[in-house]
Amino acid sequence: MTTELLYLEDAYLREFEAVVQAVDPENHALLLNRTTFYPGGGGQPADTGWLSFGAGHYTVLRVRKTPEGIWHHLPPEAPLPVPGTPVRGEIDWEHRYALMRTHTALHILCGVVFRDYGALVTGGDMEPLQGRMDFEFESLTKELVAVIEESINREVRAARPVRTAVLPREEAFQIPDLIRTKINLLPPEITHVRTVEIVGLDLQADGGTHVRNTAEVGTIRVIDYKSKGKVNKRLYIALEPSPSLA
Repeated sequence: MTTELLYLEDAYLREFEAVVQAVDPENHALLLNRTTFYPGGGGQPADTGWLSFGAGHYTVLRVRKTPEGIWHHLPPEAPLPVPGTPVRGEIDWEHRYALMRTHTALHILCGVVFRDYGALVTGGDMEPLQGRMDFEFESLTKELVAVIEESINREVRAARPVRTAVLPREEAFQIPDLIRTKINLLPPEITHVRTVEIVGLDLQADGGTHVRNTAEVGTIRVIDYKSKGKVNKRLYIALEPSPSLA
């Protein structure tokens, strides 16, 4: 069994129809043949939303990726349909779109810092409209942070297209600097690599959801920075609830 990952094809897809493939009574979860729920990974939290079947409409408490596919965990009081039951899914779009904007904002930050300073990423995390990223900087000053903030917002205003592609592993790893993290986190069993490109700025291996254009991100504020070690500096960013340009 496996689940078709609709979010990889269209991050803007809010609703979908699917069929229950398997049921896990112990964890009160359903395995679907297709889904647009992102299960989390790469620092991006999982989607939230709802599943409808029969006469019921139920909150999805958790989404989990396994070798079998994507499991959707339901509340204990929700009935569990039998395999073969058609279901309708809907993601919490406000939550998803905020994460899409945040994820793309972090790629803009990563692209600018790598382009201008050659610094590799050592870690990162995000929540809706906020995120942080760690870089191999020996020193980071208030003045340099201000320069970085202006540079990343210049890329937002440039309205650069954001594109995705799936490449054979051998072809993908021929792209210079495709892996921007200090350690290559791609397991050897992955035969195809999904890439996310901010045209003219950044190209990385990535499995998350993004907006179609940097203009959708809106103004990015660098709200704090910290030293996390001799050559490890952390930048914190925040976005406005509604996209706007500086």
